Amino acid sequence: MSAAPHRIDVHQHIVPDFYRDLMAKSGLVEAGGRQLPDWSPESALEQMDLLGTATAIVSVSTPGTGFLTDPGEAADLARLLNDFSVSLTAQHPGRFGYFATLPMPDAAASAAEAARALDELGADGVTLLANNQGTYLGTDGQDALWRTLNDRRAVVFVHPADLPAPPVDGIPPFAADFLLDTTRAAYLLVRNGIVRRYPDIRFVFSHAGGFVPYASHRMAVAIASDIGRSPRDVLEELRGFYFDTALSSSPAALPTLLAFARPGHVLFGSDWPFAPAAAGQYFANGLDSGVEPGLRAAIDRGNAEALFPRLGGTPVPVPDRPVAVRLRQSAQRAGARLFFKLVQPGAR
Repeated sequence: MSAAPHRIDVHQHIVPDFYRDLMAKSGLVEAGGRQLPDWSPESALEQMDLLGTATAIVSVSTPGTGFLTDPGEAADLARLLNDFSVSLTAQHPGRFGYFATLPMPDAAASAAEAARALDELGADGVTLLANNQGTYLGTDGQDALWRTLNDRRAVVFVHPADLPAPPVDGIPPFAADFLLDTTRAAYLLVRNGIVRRYPDIRFVFSHAGGFVPYASHRMAVAIASDIGRSPRDVLEELRGFYFDTALSSSPAALPTLLAFARPGHVLFGSDWPFAPAAAGQYFANGLDSGVEPGLRAAIDRGNAEALFPRLGGTPVPVPDRPVAVRLRQSAQRAGARLFFKLVQPGAR
């Protein structure tokens, strides 16, 4: 894994102290079956150096503002999170961008905050959970938001949430349920005509789109028979989404994603800090060892530059770390490469 700061990470999260405290007051200390991880700008930058990431476009993970039942409180929290993100990007020029948090499932309030974030605060896009309090993206009543986003040719980062059903004992939601949640949202956005009616929205689906690449033909046949369209047309709409590689660039998953996605539609993602450093290194090694250099360069950076033109051009200046830190990170990278090789099927 190269230490050079070149990657653009479109799937990295922030957990500000005020957000953690507000969740704790509501009795929440985990998300998706994981304890809320520690986060700070400094720890984020150190992890980015480890993975060779120049710029991270950060977002707030599940539950977003959805743990607040009062719509006004949810809207206030979304504004506070977005103002914090603006400050973060200003304090570390070139190292961070952000996807704005929206107070879904309130589509009208979300449209208003999306307009503020995109028009006034310089957000790189918005983040939407696949479902919000059980209401999925693509269902009725969301057109005010879709119009606002379509008018601005917005990038929409779709992240999973807990399924609107009790978890199964022994299966943490992040391990399997998140993939189904993402897949449901993609299905409904196509099935219910959102991508046709609002063609200028660019959707980025996290974790390689959940089960979408693997199940795409099965989904296309089901949607086509349901709404009377050609399976080929449905497949093209599914392929029109963008996908990140967070926790998904394995020798089993990555070939399926690359066979399915349109050229230029696969982006690098780490899922830090919910995915710990070792997991980020493991899956980054899947890109470094399993993809030819030209395609790897596109996934690492080029495809994101095309989607976010402001990130192209002048390289981001990255301060040198102390020698001890560089040596430690070099040892971590070497160990991660060896571990990745050892755990592959058929490894000797």
